[in-house]
Amino acid sequence: MRTPISSYFLPTVLARSLVPLFLFCMTSAATSAQDKPRARDLGIPFDGAPGALNAITDVAGVEVGFSTIIKGHGELRVGEGPARTGVTAIFPRGRTYDPVFAGWYTLNGNGEMTGTTWVEESGFLDTPILITNTFSVGVVRDATIAWMAENEYHSPGNYWYTYPLVAETYDGFLNDIVGQHVTSENAIEALNSAASGPVQEGNVGGGTGMICHSFKCGTGTASRKIPEDRGGYTIGVLVQANYGRRSTFSVAGVPVGKEITDMRPETLSESPEDGAGSIIVIVATDAPLLPHQLKRIARRIPLGIGRMGGQGGNGSGDIFLAFSTANPGAANRRENQRLEMLPNDRIGPLFEATIQATEEAILNAMVAAETLTGQNGHTAYAIPHDRLREAMRKYNRLRE
Repeated sequence: MRTPISSYFLPTVLARSLVPLFLFCMTSAATSAQDKPRARDLGIPFDGAPGALNAITDVAGVEVGFSTIIKGHGELRVGEGPARTGVTAIFPRGRTYDPVFAGWYTLNGNGEMTGTTWVEESGFLDTPILITNTFSVGVVRDATIAWMAENEYHSPGNYWYTYPLVAETYDGFLNDIVGQHVTSENAIEALNSAASGPVQEGNVGGGTGMICHSFKCGTGTASRKIPEDRGGYTIGVLVQANYGRRSTFSVAGVPVGKEITDMRPETLSESPEDGAGSIIVIVATDAPLLPHQLKRIARRIPLGIGRMGGQGGNGSGDIFLAFSTANPGAANRRENQRLEMLPNDRIGPLFEATIQATEEAILNAMVAAETLTGQNGHTAYAIPHDRLREAMRKYNRLRE
């Protein structure tokens, strides 16, 4: 029987008999998202002012939950493990059913985000957002429908339909992905555990088995607060990052990938398709934007990824969604609605904030991630904080 393991209740596992770097020391109930250093704590210079939590949950109403699966070690046995995977859930307005305006965009489409056809057509997102691994999209989608039915998170009445939004990135280097260890219970656990407040980062939820720029990566988040004289709105970003070549990896203009050339996953060599992985980015805002404007926001996400060295390769699934928590009740099916809309001439600061928060969320995912060993002894190494600081200092870009 497969037992789901919550990211909130995982014991600390010390695999002393294995490679010393096999330290998947997962968070316990007493561990908060702020117990680990974040990119700013290391002196990385970022532009823009973050919100209070520097997280997607700085947008009022947004809740995030996780289910993390880490079990087994050693030789790959399909269906038995080792498993290094999970599920991430995001609620735009908490547990309240009130569809939000949304827009989506893809830089390169070698990936999946279900439900986007109706988002494009209707302009609304009416389900939670879930992110998992490539081969678990189906079970997570089906579990989301069951959860929505049980919790009456849907349009009123006996007759309703929905298209859950489920996205993915590929974790097959570390995880027994063909064994499909994500179950409906994991999806439901992620949904039920969603909360406001600080957000865990690194090896957690759907990001558990992810790698970017040939370093261990995973889930990351960041936010930006627009100055009051420019609207006072908030942009929050959450990423599941699994993309990028080491050779192009850059931090605040510093070619870190050329400064730290070792510590690569043992059997993952750089090739023309190296780093072809994927990245899912979710942007939340409280600015009163309509669907076409939210698509414009989503189109700016690649500029933040590009700052880090992402290039949207042929094998990459770079898929993005932006939503707005403004205009509550706009999805009313019976009555005309009076909507508030930000003028296009005032959207520039939100573009800038999206780029900045995307960049920081990716690096937060890398800084928080811990070295992890998975199937067949494959190991992905965490970026060494001291060497990252040394590289930044070498180019006079470190904030001491």
